[in-house]
Amino acid sequence: MRTVSKRYPSAQVDEENPYWISFSDIMAGLLVIFVLAAVALILELTQKSEQWDDAIKEIAKAEQVRKDILREIEQELNEKNIPVKISDNDTVLRIPEDVLTFRQGRFDIPKDQLHQDIALEIGKVLFHTISKNSRWQYLDTIFVEGHTDKVPYRNSSIKGNWGLSTFRAISVWNFWNTMLEENERLGSLKNHMGKTLFSVSGYADTRPVPCTNADPNVTLKELCPVGVLEESESQQKNRRIDIRFTVRRPALEDYHAVKQALK
Repeated sequence: MRTVSKRYPSAQVDEENPYWISFSDIMAGLLVIFVLAAVALILELTQKSEQWDDAIKEIAKAEQVRKDILREIEQELNEKNIPVKISDNDTVLRIPEDVLTFRQGRFDIPKDQLHQDIALEIGKVLFHTISKNSRWQYLDTIFVEGHTDKVPYRNSSIKGNWGLSTFRAISVWNFWNTMLEENERLGSLKNHMGKTLFSVSGYADTRPVPCTNADPNVTLKELCPVGVLEESESQQKNRRIDIRFTVRRPALEDYHAVKQALK
């Protein structure tokens, strides 16, 4: 009986030990804190992921708007018997040399009524298509690009072929802003930042039409199955105007902000 009486008080003391109760409460509290922290982290990552998705969607929307604009311009001009082409992965409207012709060594638009009417109609279609549904807000800059053949233009006062190509772009731009109705002037269009939408640039003979004698890839049979064009035709095709559309994109600091938030 003495042995039993000695063991009973010891077991009762263990059951009433306050330290064991406190330890279990601490572990339960830590578990709750861990769960709350995990939930907060998941919510934060979800929010940042949505911000990144929004940036990607904005770029995709701008890209689609550009494609729509170019295809509508192409379709409308083709219906008016003004054949133009889309090139460079749906970013450039190419006005072929047989639509808007420049004589060798000249940068002015021909004065005959046919070429004047064609240039005017292209300007009108550009204005109305870009203005439709305020699609200009997805664009950054539209470049009127001048090009030349590879024949050297020996006029040092305008820097040779570089100046000649630039003056061709300027001639087209000035024609549109002079001859179009005042309410159709391309110079009135602004981009998403409120800056002038159109600009001009010249590339001399550095961006030749594929399969012309100035194209470095003419030897690739898969690109030019019929071979290089004749000299005169090559030169004529490269005396042209392109219209390049660039779209708005999130600023670089926006990308960095999202990237830092995801770390």
